[in-house]
Amino acid sequence: MDPTAREFRLSKSEFNRTRQVVKKHTGIDLSDTKYEMVYSRLAKRLRALGVDRFSDYLALVEADSNGELEEFISAITTNLTHFFREPHHFETLARDVLPAALAAKRPGNPIRIWSAGCSTGMEPYTIAMVVHETVPSYRLRDVQILASDIDRRVLASAQAGVYEQHRCRGVDPARLKQWFRRGVGSNEGLVRVSRELRRSVDFFCMNLMEQWTVVPPMDVIFCRNVLIYFDADAQRRIIEGFANLLSPSGYLFLGHSESLYRKSERFDFLHKTTFRKSR
Repeated sequence: MDPTAREFRLSKSEFNRTRQVVKKHTGIDLSDTKYEMVYSRLAKRLRALGVDRFSDYLALVEADSNGELEEFISAITTNLTHFFREPHHFETLARDVLPAALAAKRPGNPIRIWSAGCSTGMEPYTIAMVVHETVPSYRLRDVQILASDIDRRVLASAQAGVYEQHRCRGVDPARLKQWFRRGVGSNEGLVRVSRELRRSVDFFCMNLMEQWTVVPPMDVIFCRNVLIYFDADAQRRIIEGFANLLSPSGYLFLGHSESLYRKSERFDFLHKTTFRKSR
């Protein structure tokens, strides 16, 4: 797009200033390639507020005028996803991880799974479906599913569990029938995850670059397509934190474009961005 034809002007200095604000409040390191994403997402906020210049908008964010900092974080960090994204991870969870963890657990010690950077909740609800289908007579004391995100708005959406129907394209018909309720009337085209699934996930707000409220031991951590937004040092710190939280031989699932190369030697590579703690 020709920059002169844009509704707003985002100069290089304003873009860099935006990156600094993002890094300060989220730890996310936006690259130069994120210019278009930043413009398209923040232009909506300028339009909604009736602000003409990015410099004026950034002043509102830095002053946290009327809670705009939270709106800013939500605009920058929210990503589209869908159920059963990267399905091989959930096949591994059902086939290998959950049966082994169940066999190793003593009565009263639940399997604990954390979805770190859960966005609108599709990942932890997918985990919950797999758990319910894999663990006989599933009870909350058998498996605990935690889900965190930095964005309170997406967490509210996750807790509600309401989605556009096309977000369920990775869910087979039998699962759709069992775990989702179709909207009718004014809710046509929407689905809601069942109450049973919603009760299975504990959502909470947490910034991976600040003090963690998750306590060990965790048996499984999903942190997929999250680390790519952090610089190498932040990635190493987060991965070290995961290793410290995981139980011996605990599992870590990363996104398709993420790896532990030169970031940690505390995990063994299994397959397709699936790792197991070794020390």
